[in-house]
Amino acid sequence: MLTPIRLQEYGVGIFKAAITKSALKKALKKQFVTVNDVIASTATYIKGGECISLSISEEYIPKKKFILQLNVLFEDDYLAVIHKPAGIVVSGNRFKTITNALVRNIKKSKHPDATKPQPVHRLDFATTGILLAGKTSSSIRALNKLFEDKAIEKTYYAITIGKMDSQGVITHDIDDKPSQSHYKVCDTVSSKRFGTLNLIQLEPQTGRRHQLRKHLSQIGHPILGDKDYGIQHLILNGKGMYLHAYSLKFVHPFTNEDLFIKDELPKRFRKIFSQID
Repeated sequence: MLTPIRLQEYGVGIFKAAITKSALKKALKKQFVTVNDVIASTATYIKGGECISLSISEEYIPKKKFILQLNVLFEDDYLAVIHKPAGIVVSGNRFKTITNALVRNIKKSKHPDATKPQPVHRLDFATTGILLAGKTSSSIRALNKLFEDKAIEKTYYAITIGKMDSQGVITHDIDDKPSQSHYKVCDTVSSKRFGTLNLIQLEPQTGRRHQLRKHLSQIGHPILGDKDYGIQHLILNGKGMYLHAYSLKFVHPFTNEDLFIKDELPKRFRKIFSQID
C-alpha cells in the first residue's frame, strides 16, 4: 500500500466482531485494536505490511440472544431488508437492538465471507420502516459505500402539524453541516386540536442525525408525536411518532439488479388519512 490510509477507514469489514465503521470506531476507542502490538486509535494510519489485531474482552461478549420476530421484506445471499418497528434502537450497547435480533430472523449467507448480519444505516428509536442490512463482509462494505456515494434513494412519509406549502426544499444547517431535505404534501385533513395535519413525502438529500425531524421543526411544522422537536402544547403523548421510512431504491452491488423495496404505511397513518392507496 503506497498511500497511508486511516485505520478506521481501512479496517471496515475485516473483523467479524467489528464489521461496520461505527463498530470499528468503538473498538478503537475501547483500545481493543492493536497494530504491530501497539494499541491503535482513530488517528492511526496504515501504510502496508502491518499486523492488525482485534481482541475483545469477555465482558463485552453478549451471553444471551435477543428474540424479536421481524418482518423480512427482501433477502438474498448478500443482503436483507426488514421492517423496523417503533420503540427499539437499531444498534448500540443495549441488549434489545435490531442488530441483536437480526441473526434469528435472517438466513446465514453461503458466501465464504459470511458474517453476522449488520444494519448499514440507522433509524431513530420511534421511527418505523425499512432498514437495510448486509450479510457478508464484502456486502457491508459495498452498501456503506453506496450510502457514502448517495447512490441509495430513501423516501419517508410523515404526518406534520400546520398548513404547509404544497412542496419545498429545506436547507437549514444541522450541527453546522450543510443539510437538505425535499418534501411534498400528499394530503391534508382538518383537526380540532392541531388545526391542519399533512401527510407528506420526504426525500433527504443528506444524512444528518435527526435531519427530517429537525428540518420540519425548523420550518414550524413538526412531526406529529415528536417529543423532542415538537411544539410543547401540541405533543401527542402515548401514540408514537408519525415518521415512517417507506422505500429504498438502489442498484444491487453484486447482482446489478435494480431494487425498489417498499414498506407500506402503518395502520395508524391510515386512520388519519383513510384515502391512502
